Amino acid sequence: MIEADPQDSSQPRRPAKSEAAFRTISEVSEDLEIPQHVLRFWESKFPQIKPLKRGGGRRYYRPEDVQLLRRIRDLLYKDGYTIRGVQKLLKDQPKVPSAADAEPSPPPSPAPSPPPPPTDLLDFAQEAAQAEDDGQHHLDRMLEELMALRDLLRKARKTAADD
Repeated sequence: MIEADPQDSSQPRRPAKSEAAFRTISEVSEDLEIPQHVLRFWESKFPQIKPLKRGGGRRYYRPEDVQLLRRIRDLLYKDGYTIRGVQKLLKDQPKVPSAADAEPSPPPSPAPSPPPPPTDLLDFAQEAAQAEDDGQHHLDRMLEELMALRDLLRKARKTAADD
């Protein structure tokens, strides 16, 4: 019986690219193990992701885009953040200039990891309940103000109709 050579594959192997090389969406999708449609969706949710788009809308991701996508993936899938939570984390961080924006400089040091999400479910639930109570209180006050305005308008109309 003839055994298949593990080096021989039916799919052609791509030559290894430099770390500084731009990547296509299919390469990024394969490297990060994320479907292409998810990468396109993340572009709509995270304005920090700005791949270059060439003729025909073909996307080319810079190395810093790939690094950011990797971080987003880890925050969402490994650390349990929501999209909104990751948006807030990224918004609160200062913008790191891209290679196109700045002069050549030494490679940046790795960003500090974000604080972990709350682990004490009771504290988290209490915070969520308090936020909900605050929001409900605000809505109740707005409703009272609107009803008072409605009553004032009714009185004004009645006074105008009586004159």
